[in-house]
Amino acid sequence: MADQQQSDTAPKWWSRPAAPQAEPEAEPEAGSTAAAPGAGPAPSQPDPDPAAESASPEPGAAAVPRYDPWGEQPLQVADRGKAAGGGHLVRMRHALALGLGIALLAGGVGGWLGVLAERQSSTRLELPQAGVESKNRAPESVAGIAATALPGVVTLHVRGSAGSGTGTGFVLDGQGHILTNNHVVSDAKDITVTFSTGESVTAELVGRDSGYDLAVVKVDGVRGLQPLSLGNSENVKVGDPVVAIGAPFDLSNTVTAGIISATGRPITAGGDKGDGSDISYVDALQTDAPINPGNSGGPLLDAKARVIGINSAIRGADKGDSDKQSGSIGLGFAIPVNQGKRVAEELIRTGRATHPVIGVTLDMEYTGDGARVGTKGEGGKPAVTPDGPGAKAGIQGGDVITKVDGVRVHGGDELVIKIRAHRPGDPLTLTVLRDGRERTLQLVLGSANGS
Repeated sequence: MADQQQSDTAPKWWSRPAAPQAEPEAEPEAGSTAAAPGAGPAPSQPDPDPAAESASPEPGAAAVPRYDPWGEQPLQVADRGKAAGGGHLVRMRHALALGLGIALLAGGVGGWLGVLAERQSSTRLELPQAGVESKNRAPESVAGIAATALPGVVTLHVRGSAGSGTGTGFVLDGQGHILTNNHVVSDAKDITVTFSTGESVTAELVGRDSGYDLAVVKVDGVRGLQPLSLGNSENVKVGDPVVAIGAPFDLSNTVTAGIISATGRPITAGGDKGDGSDISYVDALQTDAPINPGNSGGPLLDAKARVIGINSAIRGADKGDSDKQSGSIGLGFAIPVNQGKRVAEELIRTGRATHPVIGVTLDMEYTGDGARVGTKGEGGKPAVTPDGPGAKAGIQGGDVITKVDGVRVHGGDELVIKIRAHRPGDPLTLTVLRDGRERTLQLVLGSANGS
């Protein structure tokens, strides 16, 4: 009875499910034991084991899994049925997966094709570019001026006792005469002229003049010479465009451009000998076209490719300033072509040039405004040459010359420059200060041989 009571009092959620009911059987035969209705099991018969029943079902009964809440894990029941609409959902999922796969495949193929196309196109990359155009330029343009003038410009390589150097020159005529600066060839023993075509020939010195810093050399046996046209420096105005051609630092056929910055700039150059015999006096054209060592003797051209000046000097940076270079700072000076033409003609004819003079000795120590005539000349001679141009005009020792043709002069060097800007025989009007009074004198320039 103890077992029976425990079974009755156990909670329902703990009880095991009963085995499936079997079909009613035939009544037991006589002699067999059976429990009476409502009576407990016979003492000799133990409770049937549910596990055994589950393990050994009766014939024809379906096997049912046993639920054991104390097992390692609850019994899992799989629902193998199909919910309503489940097939449609599955098909949608399959379609979505298929579409995603196709998209990934298409993207991969497209990317690969793009990389392949880029690689193929990079081998024949071609950037946009202007087509070939005519190289002709307007004659008045810098390129047009350079094209006209370059065949007539030469580079001079000079070797002398003091070393070698480079300068520039330009062809004057078909006979082979070339004009350059005196300081380019003053110490020359060998002169080589190189044309813009690259042809080089030996040249000979025809004549030179240190007072004007001009010289003429000559080449022989050269065909096809192209002389440059000469302009008129009297026509030059401040602001006119100009082009300079030369060989700065031995860079042949270098073209630079600028304007005329000023006219009538009195400059002196040279003076290395100390006795004044190599000083050049120039009433120069000033330009901002870059001019550097090696440009000396090259042409300064106007807008019609005509020579209006001979590049001669520059104002460089101060030598004492180590932070500055000695190249161009935009202050270049050229000998006016009118002066160069006259000197070149004389050098070709006679090998020497003449200088206009007024026949007086100047007091170069005078520090006042103007150019003072000395009281004594060299070797005790009179400061005013007897019967000279100055004496005939009425100049006296001690006079201070303040103007030449109405243009003020501030010192002896400026007076020499203004006079040398003229030809021998040219008339001049001088303004002279004497005893505190100004006098106007008329003078005709004389002539003296240069060095």
